[in-house]
Amino acid sequence: MKTMIMSSSWSATVLTLFPDMFPGPLGISLLGKALDKQLWSLDVRDIRDHGLGKHRTVDDTPSGGGPGMVMRADVAAAAIDAVERAGRPLIYLSPRGAPLTQARVRALAAGPGAVLLCGRFEGLDQRVIDARQIEEISIGDFVLAGGEIAAMALIEASVRLIPGVLGAEASTSEESFAAGLLEYPQFTRPQSFEDRPIPEVLTQGNHKEIAKWRQAQAEALTRSRRPDLWTLYEKAEASAISPGPQTNFPARRPEK
Repeated sequence: MKTMIMSSSWSATVLTLFPDMFPGPLGISLLGKALDKQLWSLDVRDIRDHGLGKHRTVDDTPSGGGPGMVMRADVAAAAIDAVERAGRPLIYLSPRGAPLTQARVRALAAGPGAVLLCGRFEGLDQRVIDARQIEEISIGDFVLAGGEIAAMALIEASVRLIPGVLGAEASTSEESFAAGLLEYPQFTRPQSFEDRPIPEVLTQGNHKEIAKWRQAQAEALTRSRRPDLWTLYEKAEASAISPGPQTNFPARRPEK
């Protein structure tokens, strides 16, 4: 079942200490055109507007000692409370957060948007995370200097699913993670490149055989590169065959 949303309703609000980083890559190519067409909206706010004193201080030393600085709870809370969330989830981009998945992206794209808090320094005072019930999301097992690039990745992943942004909605149905597998290899002209021809099955026009080849390639790639995904896919396939709870992954296509 396709996930559809009212494209005019999706809105991202970004809370950051570096508002000049936006829209950045979100303002070019298809996403930028969609932004110009108001298929989605971007509101960027400077956390430092809520800083304290004449220097608009936003951080302080860690309680208990240690290197670096920590963003203050009162400053972060003031920035958050100044936003009209309108049912949008409040997300803090953090390397300790839950991994961002395509399923979570689809859920975000199906909603009204998101409010994204971009951290800096050593992190954010835990008390504001708890008090505002902030969802923590990570884009990978690595550490960035701040949450801005992670916020851009989350926004792009969500916005591209809005109807009309990519122009061909079917293009998202067979890409990586859409069915629990990595995407199969793609080819185009020329017919031969450095003595490497396009696989013959893709040039014969037999759509049944093409579908079987692509499924087999997707399974092989997932098995070798992402054994974690492959394990989930196999479990989902087994659940689809035997009675049990429904999953987000389809069963393997039967060979005819």
